[in-house]
Amino acid sequence: MPRHTPHRWLPKHRQHEREDNVVTLNNNPPEIEVFIGLDVGKGEHHAVALDPGGKHLLDRALPNDEGKLRALLAELGNPTRILLVVDQPATIGALPVAVAQAAGTHVAYLPGLAMRRIADLHPGEAKTDARDARIIANAARTMPHALRSIQIADEQVAELAMLCGFDEDLAGQITQFTNRIRGLLTQIHPALERVLGPRLDHPAILDALEHYASPAGFRAAGEKRIANRLIKRAPRKGRVWAAEIIAALDAQTVTVTGTNAATLVLPKLDAQLTAFRDQRDEVAAEVERLVEIHPLSPVLTSMPGVGVRTAARLLTEVTTKHFPTAGHLASYAGLAPVTRRSGSSIRGEHPSRRGNKILKRTMFLSAFAALRDPVSRGYYDRKIAQGKRHNQALIALARRRSDVLFAMLRDGTIYQAPAWSDQALTA
Repeated sequence: MPRHTPHRWLPKHRQHEREDNVVTLNNNPPEIEVFIGLDVGKGEHHAVALDPGGKHLLDRALPNDEGKLRALLAELGNPTRILLVVDQPATIGALPVAVAQAAGTHVAYLPGLAMRRIADLHPGEAKTDARDARIIANAARTMPHALRSIQIADEQVAELAMLCGFDEDLAGQITQFTNRIRGLLTQIHPALERVLGPRLDHPAILDALEHYASPAGFRAAGEKRIANRLIKRAPRKGRVWAAEIIAALDAQTVTVTGTNAATLVLPKLDAQLTAFRDQRDEVAAEVERLVEIHPLSPVLTSMPGVGVRTAARLLTEVTTKHFPTAGHLASYAGLAPVTRRSGSSIRGEHPSRRGNKILKRTMFLSAFAALRDPVSRGYYDRKIAQGKRHNQALIALARRRSDVLFAMLRDGTIYQAPAWSDQALTA
């Protein structure tokens, strides 16, 4: 899937690699003769083409097909004098972007928030593909400052984006199956669940549960056999866990209704959970390989609290976009506080509910991991001393780290502990 990497985040010695792909959109290039607005869809798009004066050149549905897309560009003249604007540059909008880039057409996208605000300026309340495509085309013609440029993708970042998305799906599946296993164990044997449930992330426990399948299976095996099996994957804890399992079995003498069915279901759930964990390990290894060979990896991983997964998400969510200032980056991440003021009755600043949710979560968890760093911990402790709650202090720390991250990427330099002033600490 194509992704879009502005050249400005590349190290200075590599920036020349992107120069030929830059499209300046603050003012439309004078050679643009056709503005195409494309409202993308899963199976079918809708295209509206305007000339610089606003005259309609084309207005029709367009299949999500390479041949049809190429035919459209050829119909409208010289592809290099066409500006194609989409409302979704990835997923369902990836093919039109790739076809246009291959043809030499200028490509941009109109962010969703800007799209909604511009739509309010147009008459009518209908929500149709044709109206949306017309709004996009008109915005491309008259409001170029609202557009965002799209450049040819960095293949490594494109792969990371897909792998990170799959990794998050696997993490969700792991959580779901873990909860189902714990729910079944709680239903038939709460004491056994208290021993096994918190340790389902350990391969030794998963293997034992899949092999013995039920409280009766564990009881029949006995402590010695259970210990011998656990020791293979948990040498230091195997005997201790085996003793705890037997003690839990002794705590319940009755058999709960539904135990037989649970005995059939538990091994299957356990096998699926093991498969998901194995898949996630494979994905993690590939993500680590891609992060290590990326030129920005030494810059990102030099920052405390930034591991492989965090660096991968920063590459896909930050380095693929252009931010004029550190404040723009913080706002995009949803870390910049929002001022709310109305006369003398409503005052104050509140956390933003907008921004890139993936990036905000990444920055928040990274700030939490960075609490082992003395500088970050000191800033966090000062915020707590000012009366902020734990999450508020972490968001404040994430906001400061966002500024540092912006400077690191801008200058292509590794992390240096910031000398935050007393004035900055009270901000």
